[in-house]
Amino acid sequence: MKKINLLEITTFFILLFSLQNTFGQASGNINYLPNEQNFCNYTYTPDHNIELDFQKNSDLVFGIKALSNIKADVYVAIFNVTQVGKSIDEVNDLINTRINMVQKAVEKEENVTFFVDMLSFVPMYEYEVEKKIFSKKTYNEIPKGFELKKNLHIKFSDAAYLDSLVTICAEAEIYDLVKVDYVSNVLGQKKQELKTQALAMLKEKQKSYEDLLDSSFRDFEKDLVDAFKLVYPVEMYESYQAFSRASLHPKKYANVQVTDKSNSTFYQSVMDKDFDLVVEPLIVEPVIQLMYEVKIKVKNPN
Repeated sequence: MKKINLLEITTFFILLFSLQNTFGQASGNINYLPNEQNFCNYTYTPDHNIELDFQKNSDLVFGIKALSNIKADVYVAIFNVTQVGKSIDEVNDLINTRINMVQKAVEKEENVTFFVDMLSFVPMYEYEVEKKIFSKKTYNEIPKGFELKKNLHIKFSDAAYLDSLVTICAEAEIYDLVKVDYVSNVLGQKKQELKTQALAMLKEKQKSYEDLLDSSFRDFEKDLVDAFKLVYPVEMYESYQAFSRASLHPKKYANVQVTDKSNSTFYQSVMDKDFDLVVEPLIVEPVIQLMYEVKIKVKNPN
């Protein structure tokens, strides 16, 4: 067996850290924050230490973590429409006029489906004062109008169409984009492909351990667990504020007007640094992220 001396190990780690330092990364405004400000409601503290320890019974546990970034085939945008009116007929006419404007525009496009989801239809009240001779004033609620709410579900296949869709809805005075759902028609196929690749890597890892330990695990008792996890873009948006506070300290009792800071929103995908296998690692647009993890435990016969 070949022995590795201390000089070879030291040289290897020097080269390893030198290579890591040659890669740079641009930083955006998300890092331009005061020290006391916390973005995205959490604090991220990098931890580059690897802590290894054997279990008391010395069972061997190893596994594979896999990630697949899946581009959506279909998108569903949901817009909320709210309308008020003095009568039932008026509120229905007003909201239907706005919705019909959108429906006529989107149905001219190919592969676009339109659906109206009824949410609520409730009366609105105001107070009327009832004067009495021998008692205090009484306030009675009386109907003053009606409020009608509906959601527009619009399905389309081209992600770029969302810009046009927002403009179409704005022309009908519909501004509330509730969310955009991402759908994949090949999700089942992607699951099977990811699992197959991960299990193949697991077999290779097992063989490498057998070679390293000069022992076969064939007759050992083994346990295996695995699981999938699916993350959609709508779950992965975070917000932050990027600004710099003035270093000037105002005089005592000075009137300082603080300007409201706007929030920025960004898509934060699941980082692939902790995965053994990554399918389609380059992410340009929000994607459906499918994760699969499998672990195997080889029990110590002693």
